[in-house]
Amino acid sequence: MSYLQDKERKLIILSLIVISLFLSPYFILGDDAHIRVHDNLDSNLAWYKVLAESGQLTGSTDSRIPQIINGLPRNALGTEFSLIVWLYALFPTMVAYGISQGITRFIAFLGMYLVLKDHFIKGEDKSLIRVGTALAFALTPFWPSGMLSTLGMPLALWAFLHIRKGMVSWSHFLVLTLLPFYSSIVLGFFFFLTAMGILWLYDVIRRKGWNWGFFLAIAYMTAVYLVTDYRLVYSFLFDGEPNSRDEYFHARLSFWHSVRLTFKNFFLGHTHVMTVHTFIILPVIVAAMILIWKHKKWKKERSFVILFILNFVLSAWYAFWFYKGWLPLTERFHFLDTFNFARFHFLRPLVLYILFAIGLKILWNEKVLQKTVPWLTAAQIILLLFSNEEIVHRKKPSVGEFYAVEQFEAIKNHIEKPQHQYRVASIGLHPAIAQYNGFYTLDTYNNFYPLSYKEQFRKIIENELEKNKRIRIYFDEWGGRCYLFTDELGKHYMFKKTTKRRIQNIDVNIEQFKEMGGEFIFSSVPIDNASENNLKLDKVFDSKESAWKIYLYEAL
Repeated sequence: MSYLQDKERKLIILSLIVISLFLSPYFILGDDAHIRVHDNLDSNLAWYKVLAESGQLTGSTDSRIPQIINGLPRNALGTEFSLIVWLYALFPTMVAYGISQGITRFIAFLGMYLVLKDHFIKGEDKSLIRVGTALAFALTPFWPSGMLSTLGMPLALWAFLHIRKGMVSWSHFLVLTLLPFYSSIVLGFFFFLTAMGILWLYDVIRRKGWNWGFFLAIAYMTAVYLVTDYRLVYSFLFDGEPNSRDEYFHARLSFWHSVRLTFKNFFLGHTHVMTVHTFIILPVIVAAMILIWKHKKWKKERSFVILFILNFVLSAWYAFWFYKGWLPLTERFHFLDTFNFARFHFLRPLVLYILFAIGLKILWNEKVLQKTVPWLTAAQIILLLFSNEEIVHRKKPSVGEFYAVEQFEAIKNHIEKPQHQYRVASIGLHPAIAQYNGFYTLDTYNNFYPLSYKEQFRKIIENELEKNKRIRIYFDEWGGRCYLFTDELGKHYMFKKTTKRRIQNIDVNIEQFKEMGGEFIFSSVPIDNASENNLKLDKVFDSKESAWKIYLYEAL
């Protein structure tokens, strides 16, 4: 083994140690850890627990989950062929969460390292760029329940680029077979496979041949996704019942608002695919482009130039997907509203980190700038280390404080009835908390549930929606959060025990609430005019282990 090979091996080992330390808070702190709330604690983690305890994990396509909205369609909670579902069925929440993070980040490192080593950054002297970029990519914040939907793309690209060159191995098809079991086609790989299809078509147009091996590989991975996510396919093609997505409306932004959103996304990224690229990666990319322009190396660095343009195009596509100019088409083709085509920007983590690596290589080739490469690589890694959830979300409730198991156990014992015999809803509090603790809720956060239920639920809060245009549009034109919205609280659902807020004048239809089976309301703030709404304050629950003070109201 040469000195340079030994150096690369040591860098890889060091990177694996760094990733392990990055993951350690999940296992050391457990329920005391701080993790993302949005689209995580407030939804997915509770869904996995509900699904595991429902007896419907492998239920039929027309089965229901009675604990949520009097019967949430089983298909709304994803496929049992996804490994993440089984992690939460087999392990406690934070153990499952930590394992999932580990699987995703180690495979992200492997994938980015392989694709750079074999296709973009060759040469033994550039091991720091390969390994450093792979480590940085593995540390990026990602949507936890998206799993490998974005961070698995480099590994898939590695396999596809080999197949495209005719260098086919069993390992490539193993990758294409296994990735669908730990990723989602709608949260990333639909857009990646579409990009691969465009690349295949590009080759055909350039008269490089039909390359049927490459085409069949794309078709094969697509077919595996269609099988593993058969519930989504069934719901999309065969379920005739109108659902909440049918009222989703996205084309509302003006042209100039879309332009501003383009640059916001380009410079800052998006919450579901955070790339943390603004301060280090973007300047490196711009500097590399200036050097290409200066030395007229457009052909030599063609991959970089194409990816540079693609990066901006993806931001523009994301922003202009919400441009109101789409309205004539969305009115004619309903699927343009129900499917989120804006998510082509989910390709940006892959694109940006390959650009970063190539940009560092271009700087490395400049003698004067060569010494900056290790510092720039280290700076990006350090920046990402500070993106650790324990640091970013340290001021939010911990997992244990959020789900408040002991407090809700006390509420359950106080009510003294089997949980399946009554229904509850929450105010100023995510319904996922009640769901996690076994309560049967009329409210929920789900992107896919019967439209008829949404219409029923709306009657409870219709007077509050009339008072507040913002929450009315939010509920009527999206409705994923089927919450007991109030005018005074607006779109806020996390009022901790330290809050001074209270509701002075709520106006809800308690008769409709009771007709749907509702008996109790969990509120994180006191309701001054509860009696006027036929609500009686039963008891106030507080706990040192909880972030909330719960006011238990009974419907009279």
